[in-house]
Amino acid sequence: MDRLLYVAMSGAKQNMEALAVTTNNIANMNTTGFRSDFAAMRSMPLFGSGYPSRVYAMAEKPGTDFSGGSLITTGRDLDVAVKGDGFIAVQGRDGEEAYTRAGDLNTNTLGQLTTGAGAPVIGQNGPISLPSFDKLVIGVDGTISIVPTGGDLNTMQEVDRIKLVKPDLAELYKGNDGLLRMKGGEANTGDADITLVAGALESSNVNSASAMVDMIEIARQFEIQTKMMKLAEQNDEHTAQIMRIS
Repeated sequence: MDRLLYVAMSGAKQNMEALAVTTNNIANMNTTGFRSDFAAMRSMPLFGSGYPSRVYAMAEKPGTDFSGGSLITTGRDLDVAVKGDGFIAVQGRDGEEAYTRAGDLNTNTLGQLTTGAGAPVIGQNGPISLPSFDKLVIGVDGTISIVPTGGDLNTMQEVDRIKLVKPDLAELYKGNDGLLRMKGGEANTGDADITLVAGALESSNVNSASAMVDMIEIARQFEIQTKMMKLAEQNDEHTAQIMRIS
């Protein structure tokens, strides 16, 4: 009985973890530049002093889907989309360099250039701070040019350049804040070959239909596991009845 109960319980637990990954993907279907996560399970034998006759389920998060999303034209001066491979370098809450494809940029009250989620965008010498301006243009290479407040609209001043990088995708992992980081913790150098599309955003790469099918399949698997747990309980009750009769 205990083997059936614990095997079913481990399967149900891992189904719940896989469901959390899938529902997070679905929740971010409309998040700019979001990269969906994979969820998978595999069999894990229980090794010990005897023969490994018990096999439990183990959920894994093998990685992130780095395929591109769709390009959405917005016409907004502060919206940019990374063309092809590459990422925008930002500063995470831990102060370390991180990477994102979210190009919905804004300026806060301190003049810092940030993503829509509030992460400071990194330039040539750290987080980018902009003076007050009447007009702003972001070039294809990430160069930021402005017309200062009260300045000549025909005269643009270059103030900084967004750091664009192209790290090894196999060395990236996604943190709980949704930002990507290098597994070794090091920072990448800028890549001049990475370009931007101004006035556009990249959508999430989540396939809504596929994600919904995955969620339904995982929910059904969870239901089967709970039924097996109920069956184990019934077997235990029947065994106890037989023992009382004998």
